[in-house]
Amino acid sequence: MTPSTYPPDSLRAHLAHEPRAAGFGTSGRRGEVVHLTQLEIYICALGELEYLQSLPVADGGIVPGEEFFYAYDLRPSSSAYVGNNPRRGELAQAVEAAIRAAGMSPVNLGRIPTPALTCYALAQGKGSMMITGSHIPFDRNGYKTNTSRGELLKQHEAPVNAQVQTVRERLYAEPYASSPFDADGLFKTGQRELAPENPAAALAYVRRSVDFFGAGALAGVRLLAYQHSAVGRDIVVDILRGLGAEVFPAGRSETFVPIDTENIDAAQLATLQALHDAAVAAHGPVDAVVSTDGDSDRPLILGVDSGAVRFFGGDLVGMIAAEYLGADAVVVPISCNDAIDRGPLRTLLEPKTRIGSPFVIAGMEAARAQGKHAVCGWEANGGFLTGSDIMKQGRMLAALPTRDAVLPIVAVLVAAKERGLPLTALFGLLPQRYSRAALLKDFPRPVSLRILARFTPENPAIRALVFAQEALSALDENQRAVALTAAETSACAALRAELAEYFGAAAGFGAITALNYVDGVRVYFANGDVAHLRPSGNADELRIYAVADTQARADAIAAWAVAEPDGVLRRLERLVG
Repeated sequence: MTPSTYPPDSLRAHLAHEPRAAGFGTSGRRGEVVHLTQLEIYICALGELEYLQSLPVADGGIVPGEEFFYAYDLRPSSSAYVGNNPRRGELAQAVEAAIRAAGMSPVNLGRIPTPALTCYALAQGKGSMMITGSHIPFDRNGYKTNTSRGELLKQHEAPVNAQVQTVRERLYAEPYASSPFDADGLFKTGQRELAPENPAAALAYVRRSVDFFGAGALAGVRLLAYQHSAVGRDIVVDILRGLGAEVFPAGRSETFVPIDTENIDAAQLATLQALHDAAVAAHGPVDAVVSTDGDSDRPLILGVDSGAVRFFGGDLVGMIAAEYLGADAVVVPISCNDAIDRGPLRTLLEPKTRIGSPFVIAGMEAARAQGKHAVCGWEANGGFLTGSDIMKQGRMLAALPTRDAVLPIVAVLVAAKERGLPLTALFGLLPQRYSRAALLKDFPRPVSLRILARFTPENPAIRALVFAQEALSALDENQRAVALTAAETSACAALRAELAEYFGAAAGFGAITALNYVDGVRVYFANGDVAHLRPSGNADELRIYAVADTQARADAIAAWAVAEPDGVLRRLERLVG
C-alpha cells in the first residue's frame, strides 16, 4: 500500500519520514541506524514472532505465554538513544515491546555473545532474538531471530517476510492517536528501561567450555585477549581463565570497533602487533592473541612467530577445530580455503554450500540424515557450528548449530598445547594453501549482481564449468553432467575468454581451468590460484576471496582486485556500467 491509501488519521499518514524496511538476509535483519526506527524494528520483530507462533513446536514454533529470550551487543544504538534529528536507537526496547505484544514473556539475558544467547535458549526449547549489527560499520545495526530449534533458515524467509508485511499494514493503518509510536517512529512514552538482566545464559556459556575441555586444559598457556568493543570481551576472558590460561586483556574500547574477521587489514594487524608488544613488555612472552567480532560469534586468532603476530584465517581455524573434535562429517561454504580438499578432512567433506550459516546448517542436517554422528561446519569468517552432540574423552558438548567463536578458539589452543606446538607450527601441519579476503565498501548491490550475471551461464542448472584442454563439461549442484547445446558450449567458452581478459597472465594468473557458481563466481586457474567474487548478503560490499600456494600471492591477488581506481573490481564495475 502507498501512503495515500491509508486513512488520513492513520499512523502511516502521520509519519514524518519515508520508512525504509530493514533488509532480511542470512544474518538477520540489518540496516542503517538512521532508518532503523523503533517502529520498524517493532514491526519486523512482531511479524517474526507471529510467524513463529504459527509453527508447530516440533518445527521450532513458540507458544504464547511462554518465555522468549533476547540479548544485545555493545553498540550504543542497541540499547540507548543516539543522535538527534532524527533520534534513533533503543532497538532492544523495541524488541522487548514486540515480545510483550505477541503475548510472550520477555527475558533480558543482557550483553552477551550471540552464541551464548542461542545456546541457552535452545537448551530451554525457547525462541530468541539478538540485537546486533555483528561486524558491520558503526552506523548500522539490526537483530537476528532464532526459532526454538535454531536459526531461521532459507525456507522460512518467504513466509516470515509475508507475515512482517501483514503486521506492517496492520500497524500503519492504526489511528495515530492510539498508536504507541510518534511521527518519528519512536515510542511516544520516550526512553524506556529494559527488564532486569538475567545472568543465567552467561554463566551457562562459561560452564559449557570449562565442563567440556576441563578446568586445566589451558594451564600454562599465556594469552593476550584483544577486547575492543566485542560484546563477549569479558566472558571470553572468564572462559579462558576458567580453563587455566593466564590472560592479559588489552585494547578495551568504549567506541565501537568494526572487526571483520574475513578482512583483517594492515592497520588492524599493526594495532594487534602494538598491543602484543606492550603486553610482552609488561608481562613477558605470550603464546597467542585472541579476539572476536562485535557480537562474538566469529573468532580472531593470531600466533606469534619471533615476536611478530601472524593471523590465521577462519577457514584454517575450522580445520584444526574439526580434527580436534573428531568430526566424521564437515560442511563448509564454497568460499572456504581449499586446503580442506587436500588434507585428511577431504574424505569427511560434505557437498560445499552457499555462503551463510543457514546453508551450512542445512548441509549439517543432511549429513545427520545420512547417519553421521559428529557433524561440524564453519564459515570462512571462522564462525564454527556443531550439528550434533560431540563426545570426547567421556565429555559431551551439546550441539550448537549457530556460529560460535569460543569453541574454535579453545579447540585450537588446546590442540596446540596437547601436541606441544606453537600455533605457527600447528597451522604449518595443514596443507599449505593460503587465503585472503578483501572488499570494496559502498559498492551498489545491483552493480555487483550485473557483474555476476555477465559471467554466469544462462542455464540455471549449471553450477560448475570444467575446462580440460579443448574439452568443456558442465555440472549441476549434485556434480552430475549437464548436457550443453552447441550454442551453450560457445557461450560458456566466451565467458571464460572474457574473464581471462581481466584475470590474465599480466596479473600472474594461469589459464582458467574451472568456474563455480554455487555462490557468486569462483574462478580456478592452472597455477593453483583461486579468485572468488561475491557481493555481501547484508551490505553494499563486493568481496573477493583469494586462495594461492603462498600467503604473499593470496595477499597480492586481494590487493590487486580492490586497488583504487583501477583494480579489477573497479574495471568490472565500469564494464557493466
